Amino acid sequence: MADISAKMVKELRDMTGVGMMDAKRALVEVEGDMDKAVDYLREKGMAKAGKKNDRIAAEGLANVAVNGNFAAIVEVNSETDFVSKNEMFQDLVKSIAKEVAENKPASMEEALAIKTDKGTLETELIEAQTVIGEKISFRRFEIVEKADNAAFGAYLHMGGRIAVLSVVDGTTDEEVAKDIAMHVAAINPRYVDESQIPQEELDHEKTVLTEQALNEGKPANIVDKMVIGRLNKFKAEISLVDQPFVKDPDMTVKNYVSSKGGTVNSFVRFEVGEGIEKREDNFADEVMSQMKK
Repeated sequence: MADISAKMVKELRDMTGVGMMDAKRALVEVEGDMDKAVDYLREKGMAKAGKKNDRIAAEGLANVAVNGNFAAIVEVNSETDFVSKNEMFQDLVKSIAKEVAENKPASMEEALAIKTDKGTLETELIEAQTVIGEKISFRRFEIVEKADNAAFGAYLHMGGRIAVLSVVDGTTDEEVAKDIAMHVAAINPRYVDESQIPQEELDHEKTVLTEQALNEGKPANIVDKMVIGRLNKFKAEISLVDQPFVKDPDMTVKNYVSSKGGTVNSFVRFEVGEGIEKREDNFADEVMSQMKK
């Protein structure tokens, strides 16, 4: 039998929202495989889809800067949330976004080497780290280009805990594009439309939904129809244009943008710390004490 640690139980619980003992039982059943444990819980109807990279832990800020037909979205991390409220840190993040949008580096190495009034982005990061007294790291960036007859939408939530950069074609109305960015920040779609969903992901979801329907005791002759309906619902839930528009749920995002003469081209969403392991806390001790009972 696989050794199931308290940390693994906590991780699965965070990913799926199930109870502690249910998480432990699932891990035991699949011999500690985290992805299989998520599928197991979903097949039993106990949890929704979960992803390892949904974990939010690191602190810092994200920002967006626009420079003509180019825009940049960046994330800069700190060790504590306190630093994100520091004016020097906030100015640094804004400056990095602006420099990246203007210089359009092809890699992080090129980005750190960008010349600034104070030296380079790398030396500015080192200076901030020295002054603030915490490790400051420029984690990632993405550069987006648009056409002349398109609009960028930039939106920061909670001062930059979440940043979104959207592109809407067919209109230069930045407010429309910002509405889309706001929707993406709130709902967190994974794709623009269902054509972008990888076939491998659809096949995997179909397998899980089939097991789920069978475990519900549904007759085999209607399982296929149920799976088709649920798979269509799954595709609509993760595809931006098919989601109910957050400002007017009576219409889809696609219908809203179409009413303004545009179409959604793309979006990038950065949530600070996503995919970074969280620091250990006392919850592990709580789990361990429960497991020993």
